[in-house]
Amino acid sequence: MKVKKAKKNGKAVRREWTKADIKELKAHSKARTPVAKISKETKRTIGALRQKALHLGIGLGHQR
Repeated sequence: MKVKKAKKNGKAVRREWTKADIKELKAHSKARTPVAKISKETKRTIGALRQKALHLGIGLGHQR
């Protein structure tokens, strides 16, 4: 997967959620992975992960 860097003007570059990304997020939810770890693995912000999980109706942000 190709990840674009932020432009010099500071605006974020958006990436679409693929079916594989959603499947991975659901697997992390089921495994109760901490959201900070998911963020590093997927290279998405914690806010983006929480919003997508909310939209999908799955739990996220588990504490260990």
